[in-house]
Amino acid sequence: MAAYSILDLVRVADNSSPREALDRARDLAAHAETLGYTRYWVAEHHNMPGIASAATSVVLAHVAAGTSTIRVGAGGIMLPNHAPIVIAEQFGTLAQLHPGRIDLGLGRAPGTDQHTVRALRRTLTATDSFPQDVQELQAYFAPARAHQAVQAVPAAGTEVPLWILGSSTYGAQLAAALGLPYAFASHFAPDQLLPALQIYRDRFQPSAQLDRPHAMIGVNIIAADSDAEARRLATTQQMSFADLFRGTRGLSRPPIDDIDDYWTPMEKAQAQRMLTRAIHGAPATVRAGVEALLAETGADELMIVSDIYDFGARLRSFELIAEALEVRAEAA
Repeated sequence: MAAYSILDLVRVADNSSPREALDRARDLAAHAETLGYTRYWVAEHHNMPGIASAATSVVLAHVAAGTSTIRVGAGGIMLPNHAPIVIAEQFGTLAQLHPGRIDLGLGRAPGTDQHTVRALRRTLTATDSFPQDVQELQAYFAPARAHQAVQAVPAAGTEVPLWILGSSTYGAQLAAALGLPYAFASHFAPDQLLPALQIYRDRFQPSAQLDRPHAMIGVNIIAADSDAEARRLATTQQMSFADLFRGTRGLSRPPIDDIDDYWTPMEKAQAQRMLTRAIHGAPATVRAGVEALLAETGADELMIVSDIYDFGARLRSFELIAEALEVRAEAA
């Protein structure tokens, strides 16, 4: 049976503040915990006014403090933006505060534009050392060795589980070689989903962390009481994609009745290609869509994005998704 988890964009809406977005992230994670979702992740994005999770480890500290059992993590940290020791210190601290609950997903892309990469004091060539940086990070989380010259305090011995994220076959190859769980970003880059999963499973080498492949896939799911209402709620995300194509990075906006009044035919084609795996509808529609997706991919876990403007409607969406997929919280 597949596991079900949540990726939250920590959206700042045009009628809210970053503080409200951060508190809603904590509240959503607490709600997801009661519904039985496996994990709650946020991602590192920079220079985007509509996303409040740039300081990812700080956001996770806020979220983890407001929950008690759900796994909390990064999906992901864009490792080329950072020295591995700094990430080990941050996530080692989180693991000390919330033992057994912290995940660390690692991405190879900068997650931002070239101007911001320079502001981060990094270079685009930092991606070249990604495999070595992942292994360095693993070493910091392992038990400290005698006479070890550099330790990431207090990370040593926390064994924070690492995930490799990807939107191409590169990440699949690396995750397989290192024996790590793999998360594919099919919620915005679905084109290479099936080839990447095949490569990951075919080439997987067991490791101390994982003895068999574990493949997670991202999927946009919006649930409402009717298919029509779900499609309307989805226009918020569709407008966000159109804005990205236009080079506009704005705040989350309320849904509209007709998305074709907003985007151009070219923007529509681009967005539909990126959102081709999206599932929008009432619980029965969601259930059928997820069953088909799992049958096609054999995914071990779905990482669900429900990008909805109104927070109450977003909570309701995750409730309906949990109902449709028979997600259950474990008894205490």
